[in-house]
Amino acid sequence: MYENMPNNIHHAAQQGFSSAAELYQQTRPSYPQEIKNWLESDLKINKNSTVIDLGSGTGKFLPYLIAQGSEVIAVEPVTEMLEQLRKKYPSVKSVQASSEQLPFHSESIDAVLCAQSFHWFANIETLNEIHQVLKPKGHLGLIWNQRDVEIDWVKALADYIAQFEGDTPRYHSDQWKKVFENQFLFELTDVKVYSQLQKGTVENVVSNRLLSTSFIAAMSQEKQLEMKQNFEKIVFDFTGKTAQDEIEFPYITYAYHFHKI
Repeated sequence: MYENMPNNIHHAAQQGFSSAAELYQQTRPSYPQEIKNWLESDLKINKNSTVIDLGSGTGKFLPYLIAQGSEVIAVEPVTEMLEQLRKKYPSVKSVQASSEQLPFHSESIDAVLCAQSFHWFANIETLNEIHQVLKPKGHLGLIWNQRDVEIDWVKALADYIAQFEGDTPRYHSDQWKKVFENQFLFELTDVKVYSQLQKGTVENVVSNRLLSTSFIAAMSQEKQLEMKQNFEKIVFDFTGKTAQDEIEFPYITYAYHFHKI
């Protein structure tokens, strides 16, 4: 497998994830236990499967694929994220590559998973590449953990952060869905929705977690400190909890299953 530093990475991802790769690994939530059953029953992933974790980041989703006993290949374009992944999962095959140039043989892969990543590369070039490397009955799984904005303090945090997003690709904008319009490569099989709680101190699971957001991580240290203080003030105003108090951060997990046409 070759190493090629892709040059088409969005500036927020390149800058933010380069500087916050370690923070990302430490603070991002994992995925609900139901995802294991989804991989097995819906995407038919088992010990005989070869699976790509595309946009693997620091490898937060890898344990779920490894648990299926399948051959897993992690693909990640950002050098610093890949370094974190290789440090934590040295035995997993990993490749530095773009979603638009996948270095794999045609029809050699059983499933491609994109966990917390597809919105960064939701273009027809990527869909063509995924379609090409997948076997005739191959599966595409897209997964996102999203903050549960039905909860008042979570909604207040989301509203505060939204003003800084700019043109950064985000799941909740639904822009990524447009690539599936008027194409004959993939068909949506179904969508599963799960919920989970990330438990820890306000500082760890709220403010440090939000500081790992791409466009926030790309800000100056001074601005990030100001953001951190504002995150913690919002939580305190709604819940009375301080930075070192324990809290449960609610997430909704969306799992989209597409099959190759």
